Amino acid sequence: MERRKLAYVMHFDQINSTKVAEAGGKGAHLGELSAVEGVRVPDGFCVTTDAFQRIMAGTPSLDAQLDLLSRVDPGDREAIGALSAEIRRVVEGVTLPGDLVAEIGAALARLGEGTSCAVRSSATAEDLPTASFAGQQDSYLNVVGLDAVLLHVRRCWASLFTERAVTYRRRNGFDDRKVRMAVVVQRMVFPDAAGILFTADPVTSNRKVATVEAGWGLGEALVAGLVAGDVYTVRDDQVVSTAVATKTRSVQASRDGGVEDVPVEAGRQTRPALTDAQILRLVRLGRHIEAHFGRPQDIEWCLAGDDFHIVQSRPITTLFPIPEAADEENHVYVSVGHQQMMTDAMKPLGLSMWQRTTLRPMYEAGGRLFVDMAPYLATPTSRANMLEMIGKSDPLMRDALQTVLGRGDFIRTAPDDDPAAAPPTAVPAGVGQDAPEPDPALVTELIRRSEESLLTLRREIEDRSGTALFDYVADDITELRRVLFDPRGLPLIMTGMEASWWLNEHLEEWLGEKNAADVLTQSVPHNVTSEMGLELLDVADTIRPHSGLVAFLQRVADEGREGDAFLDELAALDGGPEARDAIRKYLDKYGMRCAGEIDITRTRWSENPAMLLPALLGNVRNFPPGAAKRHFEQGLEEALRKERDVLARLRALPDGAGKAAETKRMIDRVRAFAGYREYPKYGMISRYFVYKQALLREADRLVRSGVLREREDIFFLRFEELREVVGTGEVDAGLVRERREAFRSYETLTPPRVLTSDGEALTGEYRRDDAPEGALTGLPVSAGTVEGRARVVTDMARADLEPGDILVTAFTDPSWTPLFVTVAGLVTEVGGLMTHGAVIAREYGLPAVVGVERATRLIKDGQRIRVHGTDGYVEFLD
Repeated sequence: MERRKLAYVMHFDQINSTKVAEAGGKGAHLGELSAVEGVRVPDGFCVTTDAFQRIMAGTPSLDAQLDLLSRVDPGDREAIGALSAEIRRVVEGVTLPGDLVAEIGAALARLGEGTSCAVRSSATAEDLPTASFAGQQDSYLNVVGLDAVLLHVRRCWASLFTERAVTYRRRNGFDDRKVRMAVVVQRMVFPDAAGILFTADPVTSNRKVATVEAGWGLGEALVAGLVAGDVYTVRDDQVVSTAVATKTRSVQASRDGGVEDVPVEAGRQTRPALTDAQILRLVRLGRHIEAHFGRPQDIEWCLAGDDFHIVQSRPITTLFPIPEAADEENHVYVSVGHQQMMTDAMKPLGLSMWQRTTLRPMYEAGGRLFVDMAPYLATPTSRANMLEMIGKSDPLMRDALQTVLGRGDFIRTAPDDDPAAAPPTAVPAGVGQDAPEPDPALVTELIRRSEESLLTLRREIEDRSGTALFDYVADDITELRRVLFDPRGLPLIMTGMEASWWLNEHLEEWLGEKNAADVLTQSVPHNVTSEMGLELLDVADTIRPHSGLVAFLQRVADEGREGDAFLDELAALDGGPEARDAIRKYLDKYGMRCAGEIDITRTRWSENPAMLLPALLGNVRNFPPGAAKRHFEQGLEEALRKERDVLARLRALPDGAGKAAETKRMIDRVRAFAGYREYPKYGMISRYFVYKQALLREADRLVRSGVLREREDIFFLRFEELREVVGTGEVDAGLVRERREAFRSYETLTPPRVLTSDGEALTGEYRRDDAPEGALTGLPVSAGTVEGRARVVTDMARADLEPGDILVTAFTDPSWTPLFVTVAGLVTEVGGLMTHGAVIAREYGLPAVVGVERATRLIKDGQRIRVHGTDGYVEFLD
């Protein structure tokens, strides 16, 4: 019987971090905090989620209203607001059972008759490591007496259904029915000062920097952002910066209950709310709390007399995690995703497969991969080489690295001849202008050998199963690396890249023309990615003459159908067999591709061909027959015309014959080798798809035998873990569930370009002043200027583009190429000179600017913009 009473009310000394289900996030944290030695937490209790569930279950009208709410479109704010308001009205008016009233009254009496209380909501999806829900429910201060406490308990329950709380849960994947509400009732502290302590810098994410915000009176207005407070920064147990605000207002307890906003007397308005000694003592207390919870904390505190009281502590959910290091040295990590044009979170199987494929060690954090640059920055020569190489690709990343290096004390410099400081591998070098001319025939030879190796893999893997399959895949990854990093192939890629850099540098010097190589590299041979975009135009030619096919495919796209069953349905329509065969032929060659293709777990076009339909139907609508051939020939003619023009102008210069001869040699180089830049990754992704199909066959076997719940569970296991599951027939279901939840939280994070082992996240800056006022700056990667309608696209499967549109998106990998044939320009948030989107934009002659911070937020869909692909900025025209 006693246990039943405790189900409705639990005192702080009965609660710890394992009691989220009963006490909610806030209650569980306060219970855990109250047991930490040296931490003063005002006493209190929780009205548990069992009490909330009892009330919800005992109010039948709520069930129908929740059912209606679950069916409302997440974007329909008006409907959500109306239903939420009705649910709150019912909850606030409910009559509480007598036994529940008695339990709450007894717990309140334990705090002392006439005690002033804070009554705070504590949802089960609140103050969690993956989503804070801060501010989504309500808090009430200076509540006195049982009747007032009961009223505010009901109001806290009702606050679970505010419009903002419902919308927040929808965005973060939480079910309204599964989130329960507890209520914290806690003795009030009437402080002299109060505020917030972040044990990691909330702006830079640096874990070694703490930030304190402080104001007079209660901290509610400061927490809500209604008033400004003092800001103090602490590092290494020293106050390193102080910004004292003019504090004209404070929140104080009202004699009639609740709180009131009162003026601060003139003599205190500019006085610091805390002394340096108090600041340091508070930060030490925060570090103690952080150590207990094992992660940086957002702490609400009160200072009464000279005593600090902690009234809340929650994890800071916006910090990007730090890769684990085996030592205490300083590390500087650069994002692999920014270089691969795929900054989305990856699942564990995808992470482990990519790590097996690459040459350099890669470290995981937040579902992304990073390379530690510290060893490459340790000596002057290696540092200069690395910064030059990164700067050509991504100036923002270089600037972020230079910011760290500029401090002088984070990465120590050793002499070039110090063997202990030598980088693990040399920075890749090109062949140089004066190196022997590479043989263009080697390109076709390397492609042929890669295709033969892939055929062997497809043939031999068919009969493999069980742990033998994993042994075979592990061995074949060695073959993949041999093909991908063929020592004869890298010089070809570098030859094309260095020829392009040479042309841009010298033609700007000699002719005053920027980025001339962009036109000279249009329609080069052997570019498998640009060919992929053009060949989808050929597929459109088989569909366009048949209105029934077009209507059918449009229906499939509108319905959001998945899988490839619709391809068989095509055969029953006029022209259907030919269209089906054309699509399948295309998928045979390119079906292993998809957005985010470096993650082996991503759905491929062959697995869901409907993903291609928006691009395919756009081609049907926007282009006449034969567009692919004309597009290639037009690009080739523009490149040849540009070559003739450049060489003629050079010959008219002093020493013009020599300049023209050098330039002609570089043009021939770039046209011979630039296309091969795209092939190694195509070969790698082709092998990945073969691996994936084989691993999914094993997953289906594990599902049939009851080991796995669903085939996609394998995506949340690393390669070796999956091998062990196949061998033992046993899986840690809790681990899979935990990894799924972690992945959902990682999806909400934005990875930085550069991340230090202190946790500082750096994005870099363009240090230039040549752009017009109000323009967005970026990296120019494909010359030319174009005006048009911006189409902000975050999912290529939902793209609706017309000729002349400008594609604005976060990043583009090779899978986005089919859209490039339609648009007139490109703007991305991520990218560099030699990333895939830039290469294809140049080949197609699209003016392009990449690395434009927050482009998808600052540019509105449908807005008219001008893209300056030569100078690297975007102007708004309306």
